[in-house]
Amino acid sequence: SGVSWNESQHCRLLVPEQLQLCRRHLEVMPSVVRAARRTQQLCQQSFADMRWNCSSIQRAPSFGPDLLTGTREAAFVHALAAAAVAQGIARSCASGELPLCSCGPGPSEPPAPGSRWGGCGDNLSHGLQLGAAFTDGSGRAGTGGAPGLRAVNRHNGAVGRAVLSDSLDTRCKCHGVSGSCSVKTCWKGLPDLGEIASELKSRYLAALKVTHRLLGPRKQLIPKEGDARPVTEMDLVYLINSPDYCMPNPQLGSLGTQDRPCNRSSVGSDSCDLLCCGRGYNTYTEEVQERCHCRYRWCCSVVCRRCRRSLERHVCK
Repeated sequence: SGVSWNESQHCRLLVPEQLQLCRRHLEVMPSVVRAARRTQQLCQQSFADMRWNCSSIQRAPSFGPDLLTGTREAAFVHALAAAAVAQGIARSCASGELPLCSCGPGPSEPPAPGSRWGGCGDNLSHGLQLGAAFTDGSGRAGTGGAPGLRAVNRHNGAVGRAVLSDSLDTRCKCHGVSGSCSVKTCWKGLPDLGEIASELKSRYLAALKVTHRLLGPRKQLIPKEGDARPVTEMDLVYLINSPDYCMPNPQLGSLGTQDRPCNRSSVGSDSCDLLCCGRGYNTYTEEVQERCHCRYRWCCSVVCRRCRRSLERHVCK
């Protein structure tokens, strides 16, 4: 993202529909690259204490079966990436980085008493429009996989953008004599992407298994289980069950959990029982140095000693 994109060197690496968008909107590509990197970071942070820890996303764009076959994990990544690209473009518009867009349109509803609309809000509408064209481009391309997989990827991308849209809220800045808040200038802004990732992880845990079947005049995504609730526009969906990710299995995209650090005192997903899949764990002691016995010295510094202490670590067998 630190270099200027050009048609011959960079855009040609993309799938055909994304290639055309890249050529028409070269100035947007640094925002897209930043969004991709942020997606990688947040996915790994969100799943750091689970059997599937999203480490495979580092291989992008050469994904493995865990992210190419319509799994629950792929649903999360598609949704987060779609939200990240839309948010990145929306904020780049507001910051003045993109010449063809600027601040978001002013809200239609009247401001709260004692406040006025102003400032420069994130341009969500432009982010959603251009973000959808780019992130859905590979799904529409002929090489995007089976129709059912393309439909699932488009649906999950739309969920990510819908969660982003719902997160748009009002931000205000106070004006007045001596720091009083007699008048507030307010605008609409988007939260940090970490909040979106947290919401999408909740939807990942409640995702629905679906099938792509003819229903009426066209094919639709419907629950695989007959007694499941209908699919809504806010549900993440997947086509196939994921492996348990306990043992290495390249055909399924499982890296296994051997040598992963675990928490012996936890009862959550990072516990040694769950993370190690019942295989047990090894314990070793590590000596670390840290600041200790700190005191304030007049004027104006803090002086500390260096202390050693032993830490007990646990890793899965």
